[in-house]
Amino acid sequence: MPKLAVMLAATILAAGISAAPAAEPIVGSWRTASGETAKISPCGKAYCTTIVTGQHKGKRIGQMGGSGASYSGQITDPANGKTYEGTARVSGKSMKLTGCALKIFCKSQTWTRQ
Repeated sequence: MPKLAVMLAATILAAGISAAPAAEPIVGSWRTASGETAKISPCGKAYCTTIVTGQHKGKRIGQMGGSGASYSGQITDPANGKTYEGTARVSGKSMKLTGCALKIFCKSQTWTRQ
């Protein structure tokens, strides 16, 4: 009988662990359009983007909120330091980021999950 209780407890624990919520699709390491690596991780109620390789290593370049496949917030161009309103859409192993100035001058790029 004790073996049955131990097996039952182990099964319940395993089920609880596997039922843990998955990370948001935006979270992880991404190869940018310029070839650098950016890491997106939770920061408070948002997701922060930091460059982790290359010329702009260590620069925080974005903060976005959202869930699922759609996010919005601010994106900073690390080359000139200008910040734009932006969106990100995750689809499989790619993410399309769009940044806009005055909501009419927009530029997009696609990043690839590493």
